[in-house]
Amino acid sequence: MYRVTHPHSESEPRPEAGRFLILKMGSTLPALKERRGDFEDWIIQGAGLSGAEVQVVDVPSGQPFPEMDGRSGVIITGSHSMVTERLPWSERAAQWVREAVARDVAVLGICYGHQLLAHALGGAVGNNPHGSEVGTAEVVREGAGAADGLLGTLPARFTAHESHTQSVLSLPAGAVRLASNGWDANQAFRIGGHAWGVQFHPEFDAQIMASYIHADGDLLSAEGQDIDERRATVKETPLAASLLRRFADLCRAAG
Repeated sequence: MYRVTHPHSESEPRPEAGRFLILKMGSTLPALKERRGDFEDWIIQGAGLSGAEVQVVDVPSGQPFPEMDGRSGVIITGSHSMVTERLPWSERAAQWVREAVARDVAVLGICYGHQLLAHALGGAVGNNPHGSEVGTAEVVREGAGAADGLLGTLPARFTAHESHTQSVLSLPAGAVRLASNGWDANQAFRIGGHAWGVQFHPEFDAQIMASYIHADGDLLSAEGQDIDERRATVKETPLAASLLRRFADLCRAAG
């Protein structure tokens, strides 16, 4: 399991400490966390970051938000909470994210982070009318996505891991839709030059995805969904996963 700390030899140049900030909005399933680590571990590994480059802020626990100066990029994790609960810690995070975007800090919101980014900037978040989307699904890159700095490296159709009940129902003013599918019209968007939201989970692998389908079995059955069909969808999603490293590379190139 990948750990946040990472040793460096004396001859190896040390990356700038804390240049990447992860806003940890919650934790994964307890049993999964014990076996595989948590959201931030998967993001750090998937983005190819070292622990020395990353500062993790546990937002629900009340850890203070750090200064934005000197940050190359901010990644907002998923959560088992709902943006529509308007929890005090979540609303504080929305205010911080709004300022980060205004200052043109690079931001990537994942699932809850995607919804929080939309909410912070005036979009609408609520229950997806189709119910919960859990499993490996096809995502379609919209026309604007072809020229996008983050999603432009992906093909027109790619697979991604999904685990959400709520969605971005309407985008903030000025946002550009980058990807969609039949379940969710707003699978990805960009607002401004350097702030992205993705509803899917680039940090998940097939084992993590299968664990979520198992955990959500009762919910999915209550919605009339076929659990065996969901399980059968699960496969690795290297194209979606590549967005984490792509985001880190874009942030480093920007200085």
